[in-house]
Amino acid sequence: MSAFLIIDTQIKNAEAYEGYKKQAKPIAEKFGGVYRARGGNMDVRETDLWSPTRIVIIEFPDFKSAQAFVDSEEYAPMKSIRLQHADCTSFIIDGD
Repeated sequence: MSAFLIIDTQIKNAEAYEGYKKQAKPIAEKFGGVYRARGGNMDVRETDLWSPTRIVIIEFPDFKSAQAFVDSEEYAPMKSIRLQHADCTSFIIDGD
């Protein structure tokens, strides 16, 4: 069963964040990740619990692969860059 890593990102430093994006993508792909959405247009219909800013959705083959990516030593330096230059909410969710 596939799983999705969903990240809502409010970018604080766009130039530095571009470097993060270029470096993080091949690492996600190494863990089987496929980007399904990456900051595209949104039509937000309800915001009772949360108001999204910039959504990234990465599909992984399974829950464990998504966790392995997020927790990997390879991704750790990229995560640090992301956290320095953006405020984020992220979670992993099982697909159908």
